[in-house]
Amino acid sequence: MERVIVVGGGLAGVRAVEALRAREYTGALTLVSAEEVLPYDRPPLSKGVLTGDIEDTTVDAAWDALECDIRFGSAATGLRPDERVLETSGGDLPYDGLVIATGAEPVLLPGPGAQHVVRTMRDARELRPLLVRGAHIVVVGAGWIGAEVATSAAKLGCRVTVLEAAETPVAVALGTELGALTAPWYAEAGVALRCGVKVASIEDGGVALVGGEFLPADAVVVGIGVRPSLEWLGGALELDARLGGIVVDGSMRTSRPGIVAVGDCAAWWSGRYGRRMRVEHWDVALNAPEVAVASLLGEEAVYDEAPYFWSEQFGRMVQYAGHHEGAERRFFRGDPGERSWAVCWVTGDRLEAILTVDRPRDLVQARRIIGAGTPVDTAKLADPAIAVRNAVRTVS
Repeated sequence: MERVIVVGGGLAGVRAVEALRAREYTGALTLVSAEEVLPYDRPPLSKGVLTGDIEDTTVDAAWDALECDIRFGSAATGLRPDERVLETSGGDLPYDGLVIATGAEPVLLPGPGAQHVVRTMRDARELRPLLVRGAHIVVVGAGWIGAEVATSAAKLGCRVTVLEAAETPVAVALGTELGALTAPWYAEAGVALRCGVKVASIEDGGVALVGGEFLPADAVVVGIGVRPSLEWLGGALELDARLGGIVVDGSMRTSRPGIVAVGDCAAWWSGRYGRRMRVEHWDVALNAPEVAVASLLGEEAVYDEAPYFWSEQFGRMVQYAGHHEGAERRFFRGDPGERSWAVCWVTGDRLEAILTVDRPRDLVQARRIIGAGTPVDTAKLADPAIAVRNAVRTVS
């Protein structure tokens, strides 16, 4: 293997480049990036970058030592796997090995009006000057990103309204019962939350709602989800019909020789959960490229970590680890009416997932238990006075 191309200039892309060199790959290495800047971290965009507390989130990488040819402003436009050629806006590139890490792009709403998203550094920098004291900012979507943008805008003195089609915030991720527990946070921050509201279109000067109401706005931010950036493939690789990502095995290998996929655009097989997963979180982009690159170079490696993510919103740190779909039961660890609490999902004596609010120690300890599959005493786990690690069941 003498020519490897990594397509996608995000965190997964730079991690793949680093992993290739760390495994002593010495051939030609090219990073194809549609953006004009070095890879950067995305989580701070909706937080510190919007508020002006952070100016630069560039990933710290030793580019000179990596000896990587970075093609800035070059987007993938097609793939000819039989010929092993990647088509780009800057011309065709032959490859021996290909790492696809093209990520995902925001879903937009219909209408001619300006709608902002927070996916790239450019997005955040274009939105930031509009978040001035007294401006009315309408955020469509009360998911993780919507809540974080609302938090930042309210902190800057904006008048903020959040529109959500579901009955509660984060209903898709957590269900309506748990989502309802986050609703009071909006009022505490002075943010108006309207649930069960559907948007018809984004118009000049505001948002048209289904039913005829028009909501004026100085700026509209849309945070209703993302879809994998894979239209450029044109059917060259198999996509998962349910998840939308490239079908890969647990080693991140596609059905085509010499091609692996990783990050937001990959639907990987999880032996842990017995299903295909596509996880749009920083943790996967950080760690899964190690496995993808090892597989590309002919090594045996499997990625099967329990998902993990976090969100900072309305002065709270919200963290989640595991996968709770299919768990037998759920219980609270602490009082959800208090400032800090947690929710545990278990099957038998196995902890499947945990959601914590301002309980980072619980999250760290629970994440280890989930990863190892260690049995727990659920009565102890439900007691917030007992450390999570002390709920591990001892085997006699």
